[in-house]
Amino acid sequence: MLVAEPDPLRHHGDVEARGMLDLAVNVYDGTRPPWLDDALRGSLDAVGAYPDPSAARTAVAAHHGRAEGEVLVTAGAAEAFTLVARLRSWRRPVVVHPQFTEPHAALAQAGHEVTPVVLPEPFALDPALLPEDADLVMIGNPTNPTGVLHPADLLAGLRRPGRLVVVDEAFMDCVPGEPESLAGVPLDGLLVLRSLTKHWGIPGIRAGYVVGGPAVIADLARAQTPWSVGTTAVAAVVACTSVEAGREARRRAELIRDWREHLEKGLADLGIPHLPSAASFVLARVGDGVHARLRASGIAVRRADTFPGLDGSWIRIAVRPPDTTDLLLAGLAGSAG
Repeated sequence: MLVAEPDPLRHHGDVEARGMLDLAVNVYDGTRPPWLDDALRGSLDAVGAYPDPSAARTAVAAHHGRAEGEVLVTAGAAEAFTLVARLRSWRRPVVVHPQFTEPHAALAQAGHEVTPVVLPEPFALDPALLPEDADLVMIGNPTNPTGVLHPADLLAGLRRPGRLVVVDEAFMDCVPGEPESLAGVPLDGLLVLRSLTKHWGIPGIRAGYVVGGPAVIADLARAQTPWSVGTTAVAAVVACTSVEAGREARRRAELIRDWREHLEKGLADLGIPHLPSAASFVLARVGDGVHARLRASGIAVRRADTFPGLDGSWIRIAVRPPDTTDLLLAGLAGSAG
């Protein structure tokens, strides 16, 4: 029997974290707010009926100042990538790397030949690298795993007649105030994807959404599997786009910033090259073999060689509270050489 080789584009940090000290998964390291747990538990009373995403759509529209016809609620950002991949017979889809690999994998799975545009270090976007005939451009902001926050105007400027620009803002809520977000900016030829699983610590509940022009949103909705967004996910979207959630989201973003500064200072003290990050992770060049040595000591960080444009000398480190970060830093100090 033939056994398929693992697809490196489908390698994710949760596989690395099992049974280890987890600095591989980019999920907020803290308890869920009581109001979110109340909403999740309360949703169980309604699971005897088929799910209806309309309340979540209304909540997202109000949150971003968009019309309801400009919002599609999805089973996490992963479903949105698949819907975009199957939206059209893309002639030249471009994925800007290094970035989260699921958009590339979804396009390949849908039968498209992807044109990768691999940015050179320090991985800032140069629009001149994009082929003019690209009819689909997918990019993260802030980008996973580099942590680069691209200017909103630069991304909006990628639009062309006949081109769809898809911006994955799964980690935008890590940025206090979200100054470079395009989710509230109605622009032709632009789709913005958001995920609620990381910032709110609910990866087991597939909750996300897409905002964009009403025509493309309607096309995506027609391709969506019926009832793909469950009742509990609907409740999560409503809760996490409330005014109360907005205040907590800002507090978490500021705490992540403080934790990240502690990590970055520790890496600098050890002389480990790393990229300034705007997200809940830091990309560091620790050298070949360090990832394996950390694993041998019970510490999980995300290998980076599955991201196009990176190799085994890089790791992605999830931001954690200082006590946990210090355990990693001690492990890095002991794994040198």
